[in-house]
Amino acid sequence: MVLGAVTTAFTTVLATNASAASGVNYVALGDSYSSGVGSGSYISASGNCLRSTLAYSQLWANAHSPASYTSVACSGATTADVLNNQISALNSGTNLVSITIGGNDVGFSSVMETCVLDSDSACLSAINTATSQADSVLPGKLANTFAAIADAAPNAQVVVMGYPELYDLGNSDICPGLSTTDRSALNNAADTLDSVIQTAAQNAGDSYADVRSNFSGHELCDYFSEWLHSVNVTDVTESYHPTADGQSGGYLPAMDSVTG
Repeated sequence: MVLGAVTTAFTTVLATNASAASGVNYVALGDSYSSGVGSGSYISASGNCLRSTLAYSQLWANAHSPASYTSVACSGATTADVLNNQISALNSGTNLVSITIGGNDVGFSSVMETCVLDSDSACLSAINTATSQADSVLPGKLANTFAAIADAAPNAQVVVMGYPELYDLGNSDICPGLSTTDRSALNNAADTLDSVIQTAAQNAGDSYADVRSNFSGHELCDYFSEWLHSVNVTDVTESYHPTADGQSGGYLPAMDSVTG
């Protein structure tokens, strides 16, 4: 009898979730963290956008069976790319939108390249420049982007996803590669970026999903349990991006925490 009751309850939950999502028209926007760079299983038709079947948005759609699902997220996308190339995927029938955006606007990929290839001083200088841009320039760009999303999809719940910290500083002393000073500065920069994005999302009336706690214990220097790629010389585009486990264990639960 107990097993039957549990099975019935579980079936009811699944049916409720499916019913709740049956009227959802979901569009995923954003950059490489949303397209799924680093998780593999790329859709050939997406070309250089590198959309993956293992991206959190596709995993959410697989689990919830929305009425429709479209991803126009693209590797390298900035706020300008969202406005110029992605907004057109939205309409008044769109009622769920997710997005990661902002990292490319402050040149985060070039910062990482500088830190890997150059000196500590050059790395810290690049980080300081990016952080300054995040504080001064990015808020306005995000405000314009989130306003445009609201105009194009006035009935949508918009879920703005943050970025993870890259390094577990507790293991830095036994972890080869960048200095602890550089790693600490990069984590602080990620925190600044997330703070700016969260404030802009809240100002726009959007939901913000913080992924940092999900990635805790799975950052670079967390041996054998990392959910992020370190420098990949055979495929540079995957460097410092979530693995498939990072999408399913880091981003998907954050999306679920907001959408239910």
